[in-house]
Amino acid sequence: MLQSFDERNRDLIVNVGGRLTHRDEAAVSPFDSSVQGGDAVWEGLRLYDGRIFRLTEHLARLRRSATALAFSSIPSDAAITEQIRLTVAANGMHTDVHIRLTLTRGVKVTSGMDPRLNTAGPTLIVLAEFKSPVYSSAGISLMTSSVRRHRPDSLDPAIHHNNLLTSIMAKLEANAAGADDALMLDDLGFVAETNATHVFLVQAGVVCTPTTRACPAGITRSAVLELCLSLGLSGQIGDLRLTDVYAADEAFVTGTMGGLAPVVAVDGRRIGSGRPGPVTARLTSAYAELAATTGVPVVLRERL
Repeated sequence: MLQSFDERNRDLIVNVGGRLTHRDEAAVSPFDSSVQGGDAVWEGLRLYDGRIFRLTEHLARLRRSATALAFSSIPSDAAITEQIRLTVAANGMHTDVHIRLTLTRGVKVTSGMDPRLNTAGPTLIVLAEFKSPVYSSAGISLMTSSVRRHRPDSLDPAIHHNNLLTSIMAKLEANAAGADDALMLDDLGFVAETNATHVFLVQAGVVCTPTTRACPAGITRSAVLELCLSLGLSGQIGDLRLTDVYAADEAFVTGTMGGLAPVVAVDGRRIGSGRPGPVTARLTSAYAELAATTGVPVVLRERL
């Protein structure tokens, strides 16, 4: 699964620290904490018909993450939302848009990892791109990576941080194996997530997903669990083994970048019929309706 360049983004306007500039002229200081040590937190948002799906929940997770990292200051939700509004307005955007929201600790007076060296900040970066869901609706393939997710006492996955090297290393393995993405395990060998998404299995009509011991509590994941309840589907959270994955009737992954995407093969083994299953299709339809009809407005109606 390789994303392609979207011509609509050629003259993109990006927002760095409240400054709106052409993508080719945007700049982040080499002294910024994100450059110095990946010292930043982030969120992925989606804009549907002028509304951002679950913006409040995303900003709450951003705030929790920045607080856990002891950022000296964090912009208010209203201030962040205003910068999002300005950015999408500058690009004439109203739908089919993915927004990468990054909050760094800020700029240091000199290079070094000590947060006391930060003299300005934080730095808010709003990158909004025209981007359709990135996964094929026909299904994707996964391979199990040798790279494990961090233990909570090593690098707590509850912090939605910018240290993504483990995900990148796992993705490199998936690329080499010819798979779309990598399935990642925790330190005990249970399924955690993929390099970019949360994992769900369907077995005998029951929808199962791993705990968040070794992965963040996903916003899309939570929405799917809520949909299971509203649709009368049994949803369970617990430890899942690779054997459970291989024997599943259906599997799918979830995330803001791609919504819900069926998984049709893992480690060369066909999952179920090898095609998107009925429970996956039902949840995909329900999620699409939820995303299209709810959310926080960020585009003025006259601009729609």
